[in-house]
Amino acid sequence: MADAADHLPSKPGARVVLLGPPGAGKGTQGQVLCQHLGVPAISTGDMLREAVAGGTPLGNKVQGIMASGALVDDATMADVVRERLAKPDARRGYLLDGYPRTLPQAETLAGILRDAGEGLDAVLLVEVPEDELVRRTLLRGRGDDQEEVIRERLRVYREKTAPLIGYYRERGLLREIDGNRPIEDVTAAMLGLFGADHEADHEDSREAAGA
Repeated sequence: MADAADHLPSKPGARVVLLGPPGAGKGTQGQVLCQHLGVPAISTGDMLREAVAGGTPLGNKVQGIMASGALVDDATMADVVRERLAKPDARRGYLLDGYPRTLPQAETLAGILRDAGEGLDAVLLVEVPEDELVRRTLLRGRGDDQEEVIRERLRVYREKTAPLIGYYRERGLLREIDGNRPIEDVTAAMLGLFGADHEADHEDSREAAGA
């Protein structure tokens, strides 16, 4: 789990990958982290939608693939990622959620960053026990959230994405966060990795807003 002494360099912006199983609360925590770091949150879906909306040759290719009902292949996805990370708002960093999902994609991302003379600052893993993930998801009450469907999603995550944990741990990038706690506690632990004080950030935000 996160060690208070294991701080990442405190600096404006950072290049971060967010990992964790479905239902771990990555979206909620990611928004807070992006606000603190001053970087955009970039998800796979956002990248694909932006590529299509841009009307570029790459966007038109993506649109054709998606219209056919097929999954966007790794090579095309790599081009989408490369294009998105080169945009001005990502110069100071970004939070990637949903990419990479597999080891080949992780290697591809490493190559994209290497070509740009960049590297990741951290990979944050939000961990929550499977039974708790199922409980949380069932409480949301969505139509397709049946227990067997939820557990199948988690099985796919373990098979495809969980191997990334070892990959990034070996490279000294992995930071683990216990997500089986109140949201505020998870947020404090996550921001603490970046040398940030959650309460101080909160007070600063209130003062800036004239509270």
